[in-house]
Amino acid sequence: MVKHSTVAYQVMWNRLISVVEEQAQALIRTAFSTSVREAGDLSAGVYNEKGEMLAQAVTGTPGHVNAMADAVGHFIRRIGSENMFDGDVYITNDPWEGTGHKHDITIVTPSMRNDQLIGFFACTAHVTDIGGRGFGADANDVHEEGLYIPIMKFADRGEVDQTLLSIVRGNVREPDQLIGDIFALSTCNEIGYRRLIEMMDEFVLEDLTGISEFILSHSRSATLERINALKPGVATGHMRIDGYSAPIDLNVKLTIEKDRMITDWEGTSGLDKKGINVPLVYTKAYACYALKCAIAPEIPNNAASLLPFEITAPVNSIVNAVFPAPVALRHVIGHMVPDTVYDALDKLLPDIVPAEGAGCLCNFQVSLRPRTDETPPEDAVRSEVLTFNSGGSGARPTLDGMSATAFPSGVMTMPVEATEQVGPVIVWRKELRPDSGGAGKYRGGLGQYMDVGAREGHEFDISAMFDRVDHPALGRRGGKPGGATTIVRSDGEAMQGKGRQFVPHSEKVMMGFPGGAGYGDPLERDVSLVKRDLALGYISAEHAAQHYKLSANDIEDVLDKAGRGEEV
Repeated sequence: MVKHSTVAYQVMWNRLISVVEEQAQALIRTAFSTSVREAGDLSAGVYNEKGEMLAQAVTGTPGHVNAMADAVGHFIRRIGSENMFDGDVYITNDPWEGTGHKHDITIVTPSMRNDQLIGFFACTAHVTDIGGRGFGADANDVHEEGLYIPIMKFADRGEVDQTLLSIVRGNVREPDQLIGDIFALSTCNEIGYRRLIEMMDEFVLEDLTGISEFILSHSRSATLERINALKPGVATGHMRIDGYSAPIDLNVKLTIEKDRMITDWEGTSGLDKKGINVPLVYTKAYACYALKCAIAPEIPNNAASLLPFEITAPVNSIVNAVFPAPVALRHVIGHMVPDTVYDALDKLLPDIVPAEGAGCLCNFQVSLRPRTDETPPEDAVRSEVLTFNSGGSGARPTLDGMSATAFPSGVMTMPVEATEQVGPVIVWRKELRPDSGGAGKYRGGLGQYMDVGAREGHEFDISAMFDRVDHPALGRRGGKPGGATTIVRSDGEAMQGKGRQFVPHSEKVMMGFPGGAGYGDPLERDVSLVKRDLALGYISAEHAAQHYKLSANDIEDVLDKAGRGEEV
C-alpha cells in the first residue's frame, strides 16, 4: 500500500470536490426539467463505503445537499451491501429517506474497484411533476402528493427496470421529462465514478479509507475549533409567518456548549392540515446550514463538519412531520429556519448575522389547458410550467441585502425565455420592485414584480407557494421591515398566497415578491447611498423622504440629474 503525505491527501480532497462539481454540471447539461437546467435545484456528492458524505458539489442547494448527507445510509440499510453490484443504480423519492418531498428524485450509485465496494455517488434533482395533485400545498396527506418510489434498484447490474419505468410513465403528467431527468441523474453519477477511478489510479489508491479518514478527521477538528472558540450560552429565537390558513410560529432554543451547538424547536407550531409540513431531515439541513454560514463558512460540507450541529424537534411539530403528513411544500417553512436560528444567534454573537429576508423561494406552478369557456384553437395544449423566483435577502451588518437573490436556498431565478419555452405561458412583466427593500443603515434587498398569463386560447390553474403576505421580513438593530408579498388577478379578484387557484382566459396573475429587511437605523445610512438608490429607482422620492429624511431639494436635484443621465 502506498503511503501518502498530508499534501497529497489535500490535493485528493480538492480533486474530489472538483469531481462532484463536474458531476453536478453534467446533470445541469443533461437534465430535462428547467428547475434543474436553469435554477440549479439539485445536489451531488461522493460518499465512503459506510455512506458518510466526503465532498459535495458547490452547485446545488443546502436543502438537497445536507439532507442527502443522511440518505445514502438509508440506501445501504434497505438494499444491503451484500446485494450491491457493479452496474447497479438505486432510486427513491421517499420524503423521509430522501430530501423532504416526493418531487425530489435521489439516485445513488455504488462505486466498485476490483469487485469491492469502495463508496457511492449520489445526486438529487427537483422534478416538475410526480403525479398526484401536482406541486402545491393542497394535499391532505402524502399519498395525494404523487407517485411514491421506495428505495429500490433502478438498474440491476446494468439492466434498467422496465416495469418501474412503465409505472412512472403511467402516473405523471410529463413522462418524457421525468424519465429524462432520471437517466440524467444516473448518468451524472457514472461520470463522477469514472473521474474517481482516474484519481485513484493516479494516486495508486486501492480504496477510499485513507482519504476518507483525512477528510473527516480534519473537518471535524476544524469545526470543533470554531465552536469551542465561541462563548457558551443559550438564546431563543422566534418567527411568525403566514402558514396556509393560519399563522405559524417557529420557536428555537440555541445552545452553544463544548464540542456542539444544539437547536431545539420545542414550542414550534404543530402539523398543518395542508402540505407545508417539514420532515426533520430538511429542518436539520437548513439549521446546520445557517450555523455553518455564521461560524465556519469556509470549512467544506461533509459528514464530519455537519456532525457537531444537533437538531431536535417535537414529533409532529411542523418542523418534524412524520408519515403520512403532507410535505410537498416543505421548503416554504424550511427556508425560514435559518432566519429563525439567526434571531437566536444574534443575541449570542451580535453583528454577525443578517436581517430577515424573503426566506422561502417565490415559486409557482402553472397548469395550462385549452380554454373551456368557448371552443379553443386547434393548437391549444396542456402543459405544466414550474418557475423558481426570489425575493430580496436581508441586509447584512456591513452591506446591503441582495436583490432578487435566494437565501438560504441559493436556487437561481429562471430566465423568462426558458420559462416561456416549455409551455404556452407568457411573462408580461419581470422587474425589480422599488421600495420593497427594508430601510436601514444597510438596505434590504429588493423583491420583484412578476405578471404571468397564458397564450391566446388557454386558461390555467396557478399553484401559489408564497409566504410573507401578512408577515414581512423583520429588520435588526432598528432596520425596517421588507415589503410584503402581494398577489392579485388582473380583473381585481383577490388571490391567496398558497394553494391552487383558477385563472380564466385572458387574465393575468400580478405578483409582488417580498423584500429583505433593513439593518440598523435608517438615519445612519450614508446620504450618498440614499441618493444612489433614488437615482437607480430602488427607492421612490416618498420612501427617501419618509425613511431617510432626504430633503425635497436633494430629491429634486437627484431626480433631475438622473433624468439627464448625469452622475449623482
